[in-house]
Parts: sequence; structure tokens; C-alpha cells
Amino acid sequence: MDTLLNILSLLGSLGLFLFGMKTMSEGLEKFAGDRLRSILAAMTKNRLMGVFTGIIVTALIQSSSATTVMVVSFVNAGLMNLAQAIGVIMGANVGTTVTAWIISAIGFKVNIAALALPLLAFGIPLIFSSQSKRKSIGEFIFGFAFLFMGLSFLQKAATDLDIGSMVAMMLAGLADGGFLTIILFVFVGALVTMVVQASAATMAITLMLFDMHIPGFGLEQAAALAMGQNIGTTITALMASMTAGTQARRAALAHMFFNVFGVVVVLMMFYPFCNAVSWFVEEVMMAGGNDLFKLSMFHTAFNIFNTLLLIGFVRQIEAFVCRVLPLKEEVEDKGLKYISGGLFSTAELSILQARNEIVYFAERCQKSYNYVLSMHANDEEEKDRFQKLYAKVEHYESITDNMEYEIAHYLQQVSEGRLSDDAKRQVQRMLREVDDLESIGDCCFSLARTLSRKRENCQEDFTPQQLEQIQRMEKLVSDALNLMTETLQQPEGEGHDITRSYMIEDEINALRAQLRNDNLQNIASGLYDYKLGAFFIDYINGLEKLGDYVLNVVQSKARQTRV
Repeated sequence: MDTLLNILSLLGSLGLFLFGMKTMSEGLEKFAGDRLRSILAAMTKNRLMGVFTGIIVTALIQSSSATTVMVVSFVNAGLMNLAQAIGVIMGANVGTTVTAWIISAIGFKVNIAALALPLLAFGIPLIFSSQSKRKSIGEFIFGFAFLFMGLSFLQKAATDLDIGSMVAMMLAGLADGGFLTIILFVFVGALVTMVVQASAATMAITLMLFDMHIPGFGLEQAAALAMGQNIGTTITALMASMTAGTQARRAALAHMFFNVFGVVVVLMMFYPFCNAVSWFVEEVMMAGGNDLFKLSMFHTAFNIFNTLLLIGFVRQIEAFVCRVLPLKEEVEDKGLKYISGGLFSTAELSILQARNEIVYFAERCQKSYNYVLSMHANDEEEKDRFQKLYAKVEHYESITDNMEYEIAHYLQQVSEGRLSDDAKRQVQRMLREVDDLESIGDCCFSLARTLSRKRENCQEDFTPQQLEQIQRMEKLVSDALNLMTETLQQPEGEGHDITRSYMIEDEINALRAQLRNDNLQNIASGLYDYKLGAFFIDYINGLEKLGDYVLNVVQSKARQTRV
């Protein structure tokens, strides 16, 4: 019974450690908000800046997996090219070693768990603050406290289970394995990290085992586990990219190639590399008494060496992954372009992807509308072409229905995360936008149906005067759609000038009123019959209704409501 309780305590301690790291990471990401994304997007002008950016961001959020998934998301959204992404991923590998240094310095020497409760006392007022920034700082403090509480409990549970003796017994059977034992430990490190999905947690366990001075588990074995963790951590980004575009999968593959290549190279000179690290810690750092520093230094030296080795070959790595994953010709209108189910790095970043998808949604609505504009020919020889255009508009209507559901469902999942107040308001506006965009798609299909019914039930063509009036209205709606797409492409924030959109809407309403009156007079004077006039005014009303939905989208994006 005691053994079962100790095993559960061990698993619970690991869970507390992971929860603390996740909470701390999310708190920092939310506090940084758009600035973190701006740093990633702006500081990757060259490969050196990309590496530096990866180091800084990962050191801040304490998770190379979060940084890498964020980068993969950026590539998928078209905000970062593959070469920039590779540089940031290289830096992320170096930045993640900060965790090991923190644990080595204080994790097992100072009872940080004793300070956790006072830290929580400082964090509680911030957690319940109404200000989003303070709440994020509170989350970071809570995460930091939980992380080291979990680490302390993990060490206690491992001691109670006598993990040291168990590992020593396992290693006794591998004593004569030599270099094969090192390779085995690399695989074990990769496997454990794949399961835990956090290299920092695996590194903490490795440091804990190394600190126990278990016979047969020295620097070489611990270093092999650390190298395996570098391979295992690539699985997170690889899994996240599976449902993404080709470019995102290339970025994840580059991450895996980079780490696996580094492990293979260092294994070729493994023992001299370990000896060099020991010498540096003992002779240069004068810290020979702290063996944990040796393991942390190996972890850092390995990643720095790997980065220096490959930073000059970013273009070659890019060419390699492009050859392995060739860009397939995109199938038109197969579904969402930027949103992928596996790419949930952070809720804040997911909003950015949804914004790009909404712009793409608007462009599809424009394409559907342009097909409608080509449907006016009523000649018998144009019948096949008319039917093809009608089928395309009908196809796009089903696409817009699906896009509304997919984007709204995605935003609903995003809103379940811990968002800042501004991000919550963005999600609400975007939900309104996709609803109105779907209505635009319905309006386009309604216009196509009107033209189709006219073709079937009315032998007369629109008169030249009617066609001229229709084209005036269509031109105004086209201008409104163009302005809508331009507004959706603008960055979030106040200050969108949508005066021109209001002016076009007023022109559409005025023209619709005028044409309704003219239509009644023309029918009364016998210029054309009532049936043709009915189809004419149905089409005009459909255009005016479409214009209303266009203005709704613009108002939502600009955070305005017309009085």
C-alpha cells in the first residue's frame, strides 16, 4: 500500500511540476501579448537575430516546445518564412537550457518549496485583480511556486521509493554495455520526453537522478539522457504540424533534423566532449564541487555547438526539407487555409491565425460574387457556361457555410483558454464577422438563384436600361467588398477609417430606393412586363442586402456601430 501511495505521489509531483511550468509559461505569454509576437516577427531579419530571438523568447517562457509550436504556427499563417523559422528553432534549443541551470543552482540545495507558500500569498491578490496584466503576473508567480513545489515533492517521492537503488540495479546489468549503453540512454531520454511532452520535466528528473550519485549513473549516462530529450521534444512540434500546411510541416521537420543531426555528431566524439565539459566546469568556472553544473553545462554546450555547426547551413537545411516534403499543388477551396486543429500553441496566437482565415473567408466571398457578375448572359448558346457559373456559386455557398462553422468552432475552443480582456473582445468581434461573411455567401447564392429563376421563367432579357442600372449597383457592392477585405487585413486596434464604407452604403440605399420607384413607373408605362420587373427588383434588393452585411463586417472589425 505504501509503495502504491509513493508511486502516486511521484506521478502527482510530476504533474504539479508540469502544471507549474505550463501556468508560468502561459502567464508570461499573456503578459507579453502582442509584443511577444511582434518580437518574433520583427527580430528575424537574419539568421543570427533569429537565433538570438529564439534564445530570449524560450528563456522567458521556459518552454522550447511552446516557442517551436509558435514558430510552426507563424509559418503556417505565412507570417514567417522557413529560413527565419529554422534560426528561431536553433535559438529555442539553447534557450531551453536555462531551466536546467536554475534547477542546478537552487533546485536541490535550497528548499524552495518552503518559499512557495509565501510566494502564493503575493500572487493571490494579483490573480484576483481586475487588470489583465496583473492577473498574468499572478499566474506567473503561481506557476513558479508550483514548479518548485513539484520539484521538491518529486525528490521526496523518489527518495521514499528508493529510486536510486532501483536505477543502480538496472544499470548493473548494463555495466558491460559500453557505448551501446550510451545509445540506449539516448533512446530512453527521447522516449520519456515524447511521453511527458516536456523536455524540462525530463531534464529535472535527470538532474535529480544525477544528484543521487547512483553507481553506474555518471555524467556520460546523464548526458546521453539529455541528448535524447532534444530528440523527444521535437515530437511536440511535429504532432502540431501534422494537420497544418506543407510549410509548417517543413519547419517541424527542420527542427527534428537539426536535433537528430546534432546528437549523431556529438555521439561520434562523445567521451572527449564530456571530458571537455568537465574540464571547463572545474578549471574555468571553478565549480567542480557542483556536479549538476557539469550536466547543465553539457546540455548548454551541446546545443550551442549544434547551433554553431549548422547556422551556416540554414539554406541547405531548407532545401533538404523542401526536397523531403515537396510543395503539393494546392487544391482550390479544399477547406481552411491557416487554421489547423493541431496548432494550439497559445490562445493569443491562435487569434492571429483566425484573423488570417477570416481575410481568406472574405476573399472567397468576393470570388463567389464575381462569378455572379458573369451570369447575366441569357443567350441559348451560353447555357452551359451559365450552369457552370451557377454551380460554382452554389459550391462556394456550401464552402462559406463550412468555413463559418469551422472558424466559429475554432474561436470557441480558443475562448475556453485563458485570454486577456482585449483578446476576448477580439474573439467576440470575429464571431460576428464570420456570421456576416457567411450571410454574404448566402446573398451571392440568392442572387444566382434569382438569375436562374429569371432564365427559366422569363423569356425576356433585362432591358439595356435595366442592365445599366444593375451594373451601377453591382459596382458599388464590388467597391464595398474591396474595402471590407482591406479593412480586415489591417492590424487590430482603434482608428480604422471606414467613412468611405459608410458613403458607399448610403449610395447603395439611395440607388435601391430610386430604382424601386423607377421600376414601378416603367411597369405602369408598359416598358416591360411585371414578371421581368419583379426579377429586376429582387436582384436589386439582393445586392442591397449583401451591402448591409458587408458594412456589418467592416463595423465589427473597426469596433464601430453606426448611429
